[in-house]
Amino acid sequence: MKIVAAVLTLLIAGQLQIHAQKKFELDDFDKLVSLSDPQISPDGKSIVLVVSKPDLVENKYRRELQIVNIANGSTSTLTYDRPSVSHPRWSPSGDKIAFIAKDGIDKDAFNQVFILSMHGGDSRKMTNSKTGVQQFSWKPDGTAIAFVQEEEPENEKELENGYDAFEIKYNSMFLNGKPLSSHIWLIPQTGGEAKRMTSGTWSLPSSFPPGTPASPLSWSPDGKYIAFQRNESPYSGELFRSIQTIEVETGKMSSITNRRTEHRPTLFESYPAFSPDGKYISYWFPRDNLINGSEVFITLSSGGEGQSITYKLDRYFYRAEWSFDSKSILVAANDNNSVSLWIQSINGTSKKLKLGNLCITGSYWYNYNYGKNGSIALIASSSLTPPELYYLSSADATPKKLTSLNNEVASMRIGKQETITWKSDNFNPNGIITFPSDFDSTKKYPLVLRIHGGPQAASKEQFSAAVQYTASRGYIVFEPNYRGSDNYGSVFCMAINGDAGEGPGRDVMRGVEELKKRPYIDTSNIAVSGWSYGGFMTTWLIGNYQIWKCAVAGASVTDLIDQYSEADNGTVWKMLGPNGESPYKDSTSKDNWIKQSPITYAQNVKTPTLLLSDTKDERVPISQSYKFFRVLQDIGTESKFIAFPVSGHHPPDPVRSKERDRYWLEWLDKYLK
Repeated sequence: MKIVAAVLTLLIAGQLQIHAQKKFELDDFDKLVSLSDPQISPDGKSIVLVVSKPDLVENKYRRELQIVNIANGSTSTLTYDRPSVSHPRWSPSGDKIAFIAKDGIDKDAFNQVFILSMHGGDSRKMTNSKTGVQQFSWKPDGTAIAFVQEEEPENEKELENGYDAFEIKYNSMFLNGKPLSSHIWLIPQTGGEAKRMTSGTWSLPSSFPPGTPASPLSWSPDGKYIAFQRNESPYSGELFRSIQTIEVETGKMSSITNRRTEHRPTLFESYPAFSPDGKYISYWFPRDNLINGSEVFITLSSGGEGQSITYKLDRYFYRAEWSFDSKSILVAANDNNSVSLWIQSINGTSKKLKLGNLCITGSYWYNYNYGKNGSIALIASSSLTPPELYYLSSADATPKKLTSLNNEVASMRIGKQETITWKSDNFNPNGIITFPSDFDSTKKYPLVLRIHGGPQAASKEQFSAAVQYTASRGYIVFEPNYRGSDNYGSVFCMAINGDAGEGPGRDVMRGVEELKKRPYIDTSNIAVSGWSYGGFMTTWLIGNYQIWKCAVAGASVTDLIDQYSEADNGTVWKMLGPNGESPYKDSTSKDNWIKQSPITYAQNVKTPTLLLSDTKDERVPISQSYKFFRVLQDIGTESKFIAFPVSGHHPPDPVRSKERDRYWLEWLDKYLK
């Protein structure tokens, strides 16, 4: 046995050494495991989370729930063959876990709530929704669950017979049926018939990725009230969103703040959450009434607007969780070159947690959870290591890694990263550089810009498969955080309002000029690329600067007026204009949008350009790329347009996701090598 063990040890060591010599390549995307939604058990001994792995044979992501023992890091799988499993939530007593998973076959398959006993046995289906459960929340005493589902159409037979015309309002151009409202229902945890709690033409929010998930339901600790977000219609471009409470026994609804009565054209209250002691409600509200990003407010549970407790931090927050003692809230935001966590007390003082080189995963909803005992679970990566589950026993503790699900990739040669800053107008933007894993400062390397979307987002020092793959091809990758990014505070973020292209373009170009001073940059071989608003920036830059060897523009906004008219969130775009007015009623807005649209400068483009898009992308309709492509074709600029016949702002499956990066890198290789 000792000989066998020794041989196995040598074999494993040999395999690890081989991987250590191996660069991260396109096929290694298939080895990456995704982790999300960690939830600490009420007794503080375990963490349940969602683990997802790509299945290229069936072209889908296989998800399962895993439970991790905090003391020793041992991991067990809780669910098998449960399609689309998500949203695990412990019962208040900790003896059960409820989760959402798809049940049924083909068109009759809908998301339902299941309950799994921690004492053993199979999970039990709790709901029988005919439209699919969107979210749920345990009643504090564990006797019931409140859940949200979409209404069933009232005229289903007429719809089947062709009477399916519907009214267009503020929605995506791809909407193919009347949007239906979503409402709250209540069901005993033992099962049975669900009871309707709300109704009407208004709606609870639905999730429209990419973006934050739908505002969760929040129970008062005594189980008498539920706080929720109310949208005045189910249309995706609805601009009036208020926070409400409903009394469970009577069904009486009340506004938490008075803003609904102010006859304002827009309102963006969201994410209400009762404090554990029931005295307060926290919620999100835009900083300075502008749409760029939100702060965290608290108010008395009896009502009122309350006040921002995060204003002094000057960041835009995409997660907020109460401490068990109700004295503070754990908040997270993009910050410089990472994601920071703060313990924000309700009296205004704050404390930033020390996470070292870890960057919490997630974009508009960060993957962490605050335990009852003050512990914290989070999913994080570093520049050199893929995401894993980490645990802090307290806010002062050092993060402890609990999982090693991505060890195979972590053992490969990964390119190092560096954060740089430079001067641009009155700002000092920063950006992330990723080097090839075998970087040699005595050699020269082509420079590839990979510009983030949003624009309210940021590039950070974190593990990115796409960036590492690009660097592994022998390129230095530059991810600039231009004005409009949300990592440097409100002034920097709001500077993009009315200046969608010119100002951010200057920021990027001055970052490029700074990098060109480095002796290892091949200044004659520079490419620009990006997705979404990164695609906007790419098409802007190739129309206004002639330094590029090639470009890749994915899901690109090219015409701001068309984006306003056709996208699922198009109504929000007018608030990013010079004065928040429609371009159809204000000549200043119209002139500005034309001036700031890449399509205006498309005839100047000489750069070989690859365009990529999903055919049913509701966030940035493919018509934006069609228009730009037609100009390039007509003026004789070398160009290619690849479309993926799927819905979504990003390809939703592992095969097409990898194909997107293959097309991307093949285009770069064609012109840079």
